Amino acid sequence: MERALEALRVGDDKAEAVDGLPVRAHRPGEEASFYEGFALRGIRVDRILPGFLLCSFTVPPRLTDVSGKMAAGAVVNLVDQVGAAVMTSEGHHKKPSVDISVAFLSPANLGDELEIRSKVLGNKGGLTGTHILLTNKTTGQVVAEGRHCLFGNLMKSKI
Repeated sequence: MERALEALRVGDDKAEAVDGLPVRAHRPGEEASFYEGFALRGIRVDRILPGFLLCSFTVPPRLTDVSGKMAAGAVVNLVDQVGAAVMTSEGHHKKPSVDISVAFLSPANLGDELEIRSKVLGNKGGLTGTHILLTNKTTGQVVAEGRHCLFGNLMKSKI
């Protein structure tokens, strides 16, 4: 327990660095939030088709754990965000997540370039299912596989 508490302690130098971060009030629809900038900065959309989204992402230091591997929470976040984004490629509005499952198959290290493939599995009523596959571009190893279910009305986007 003491080891866990020590890992969670923040030193004075790090606390000052966090206190100095410029975090402004978020204006939805006008600019990215602190969360989006922190978690998703660097993601690139390589291809988008109705029901399909292909992205690239290089693992940055801010999303790694103490061992230099991509943090599990960062992987789940990519599954959540890219799984929701592929749904909009079919013209649907964003929907809230009702279920996310992720299988972690191999680690992603700092600096690894990931390929993220997401596709819509189908729509039934207000439920949309998506499948997300994260692979290491260099080794071809599957980093994680996720399934994401979202629920809401099926209104088409006017854009």
